[in-house]
Amino acid sequence: MSTVRGRVIVITGAMAAGKSTVAELLAARLPRSVHVRGDVFRKMVVNGRAEMTPDASAEATAQLHLRYELAARTADRYAEAGFDAIVQDVIIGSELTSFIAQVHNPARYLVVLSPSVSALEWREEQRTKEGYVHFSPGVLDEVLRRETAQIGYWLDSSAQTPDETVEDILTNLDRAAV
Repeated sequence: MSTVRGRVIVITGAMAAGKSTVAELLAARLPRSVHVRGDVFRKMVVNGRAEMTPDASAEATAQLHLRYELAARTADRYAEAGFDAIVQDVIIGSELTSFIAQVHNPARYLVVLSPSVSALEWREEQRTKEGYVHFSPGVLDEVLRRETAQIGYWLDSSAQTPDETVEDILTNLDRAAV
């Protein structure tokens, strides 16, 4: 194990903002890295999963918080072992500051991908998976822009390729420190 502590880099935004693609490409550019996909923790629930909806149940909210806690702990542990941990999930609204507070690694960064609603809609059409079942791109974008703390590095990636977005993040990582 490395004696040098790694970084935790959180990438968030609405569904179809490019988080998964950008996180994977970013991790591939770093010498010791892991990609912590928050949605993996949701998918691990075989029976009893409660999905997030506009009128989320207490159980759905509790499971969301558990998912965030597991992602933060996992990222911290990888960083302790000398890996740069790239955490990727939809963490918006009041949840964002709570999530960042759960990351204890001193070298922590936040990138908020904030492409336009039209870019989100176009990207959603191009995807093989359907992300927008309970929410529309416009609704999530509104939560992102109106209810999410303006911390970290906000990046309008509407006109960028995923590789350009990664380059932008690496160039401006110091602006993402939280």
